[in-house]
Amino acid sequence: MRVNRILLSSALVVVALVIQVSVLARLHLPGAVPDLMLLTVLGLALVYGHVGGALVGFSAGLLADLAPPADHAAGRYALVLCVIGYLAGLVKPETGQLKSATGPMVVVVAAALGSTLLYAGVGALVGDTAARHVGLGSLLFTAALYDLLLAPFVVPGVMALARRAENDPLAEAGSAVKTTDISSGWLSGGTGLKIGSQRNGLRVKAARARMARAGRIKGVKRL
Repeated sequence: MRVNRILLSSALVVVALVIQVSVLARLHLPGAVPDLMLLTVLGLALVYGHVGGALVGFSAGLLADLAPPADHAAGRYALVLCVIGYLAGLVKPETGQLKSATGPMVVVVAAALGSTLLYAGVGALVGDTAARHVGLGSLLFTAALYDLLLAPFVVPGVMALARRAENDPLAEAGSAVKTTDISSGWLSGGTGLKIGSQRNGLRVKAARARMARAGRIKGVKRL
């Protein structure tokens, strides 16, 4: 991954984990707990793609597994978020920009349900039967509901930060010319203008003006 992606992803994941543990986990809501870590991974995966989403998901999940007061086997949530990040990255928009909020909301609901089922399934394999006592149906419903309500406040902001960070000068110095990507789309901001084309056009006009000025000077000297 690029340096700017690693720095941004690390910062967002740490902030999400702190809020998850210190605030959301202490609300004592019925059923599941709003999963801010999951929403952060989804936002990054929708910008970075399936490979970046899997790497971010695994790192975020492993951090959550090791951070107190985690009471489950290390690597369990890392596996869940790695799979979710990979699958979410597969539906990344080709142009880097979303046409509507329907797609991301569907992804959030599917991710909430899938992560809950996968987490419960892995727990059953290692002997954790907590989901049976709480009720899997209640967990699925509340997880989808809470994440769906929280998503509009998290996912768009994470995606905007990720797109903006794509313009970091540390990002892949070997790449020469960037064609249509999410960073240029974010910079143009709906104006429909390509910044690179504008700069090239200005340079061509300036060169033509200098040539015309030089021609006029030569004509005066000949007279």
